[in-house]
Amino acid sequence: MFKIVTLVACLTVVVVAVDEYDTYPRYKFEYGVKDAHSLDHKSHWEYRNGDVVKGQYTMDEADGTHRIVEYSSDHKTGFQAHVQRTGHAHHPYGESYVNIDQYH
Repeated sequence: MFKIVTLVACLTVVVVAVDEYDTYPRYKFEYGVKDAHSLDHKSHWEYRNGDVVKGQYTMDEADGTHRIVEYSSDHKTGFQAHVQRTGHAHHPYGESYVNIDQYH
């Protein structure tokens, strides 16, 4: 009896989910982080209009470079991403991990 009740409940959830399906989804979001303590700097925005999605995210990498990724997706061209890195990579703190005693 418990299996039948569970099955009916699951089917009810599926039917409700199908009824609420948006055939032309649209959304837009944007956020950013700039934390001076952790040096976490990043941003992201994206919008969708039907089957077309466009966006960009940026972040400061651990090696000191800055990454910018611009992307788009649609039913004709699929997912396309263009990645850029600016700045020069360097190890900003301390010594190499090779020189650290990992076995105390």
